Amino acid sequence: MANHVAPSHVGPALWRDGGRPPGRPPAAPALRVGMVGTYPPTECGIATFTRNLRAAIAEQRPEWQLPVVRLLEDEDTPALAEVASSWVRGRPRTLEGARRTLAECDVAVVQHEFGIFDGPDGDAVIDLVDGLRVPLVVVFHTILTSPSRRQRRVMTALLRRASLAVTPSASALNRLRATYWAPRSALIPHGAADNFAASPGERRTGGTILTWGLLGPGKGLESAIEAVSRLGDLWPPVTYVIAGHTHPHVRAHGDDYRQSLVDRAARLGIADRVRFDDQYRDRASLNALVRSADVVLLPYESRDQVCSGVLVEALASARPVVATRFPHAIELLSSGAGILVPHGDVDAMSAALRRVLRTPGVAGSLSSAARDVGETLVWPRVGEQFARHLAAVAATARRREGERR
Repeated sequence: MANHVAPSHVGPALWRDGGRPPGRPPAAPALRVGMVGTYPPTECGIATFTRNLRAAIAEQRPEWQLPVVRLLEDEDTPALAEVASSWVRGRPRTLEGARRTLAECDVAVVQHEFGIFDGPDGDAVIDLVDGLRVPLVVVFHTILTSPSRRQRRVMTALLRRASLAVTPSASALNRLRATYWAPRSALIPHGAADNFAASPGERRTGGTILTWGLLGPGKGLESAIEAVSRLGDLWPPVTYVIAGHTHPHVRAHGDDYRQSLVDRAARLGIADRVRFDDQYRDRASLNALVRSADVVLLPYESRDQVCSGVLVEALASARPVVATRFPHAIELLSSGAGILVPHGDVDAMSAALRRVLRTPGVAGSLSSAARDVGETLVWPRVGEQFARHLAAVAATARRREGERR
């Protein structure tokens, strides 16, 4: 059917649809989206993700309001302008404040990880979502294939209430659909800042290997240090930088873990080649550190990790990656952006590092492939995907509300 054409003497305010030019879709209403999760200055990956996701959506939809419901261990935390309310562990009254904040929103977005909510397996999140009267979007950061009865109860409650379940990787989405009933689900990648500038593919120095993030057991750093010790014949010598604070939950019992890594490097005779960098770094400083690396090493012990923000940031910096075969790494590196090694195989890890650092052409090829993948993961693209899904969820809720009336 042909588009309606208005007579030339009719001004824009007299279009039959109330002032909208023909063929142009109506402007989507500005939304108020409540963001629930840990949030800086809390030190954890989900806190960083919540902040970055909020900023990415705000950049794409500056007319939207994005109040934060912050999950806290205690109430002695600095106030931030974007934080509308805080839900504090062991303080039931603060849950009411969180509910009031979300009741004033068009959509609620909840970051889910079992450990960030109060109660056994974080089951207090059920109290939050059961009291919601607005559409709910849940971002699942962990998908367990063999959940306990309580963990399954938490997941089922969230999925039953959610208008949309979001996972940050295809492996996570497949697990969600295979293990739980999740008909309303979507993949939106974990985002990263564009850090491609000044990222040469080939280096002529001895080489810098980098691992970063919160330190704690399970990160595979013991195997990584041993793998680096087997590169002692390389000249100029390589340097292994382990950057990041010890995880707050580990540091609460002292910093024996970090010292154990220092001692391991000394026993293996590479104390002068392993540098522990625990200084605070803002985003610009961290970006510069990542760009300076010849190879990023992710030696994680987990075989179930379906999301790694560090991996995404490495690719968005066009850095070659050597990683154990955890699900997210298999998904993102199999196209040639990195080298995958078996868990706990120190020989394979060392050989992969040697290949990147010394075989001509390998680093450049991996860097180019990493950039191709990384360009699909930058925050503006991820923010736009989230914004479109949130607008669709809100529109569906409005339509259904209209039908009920």
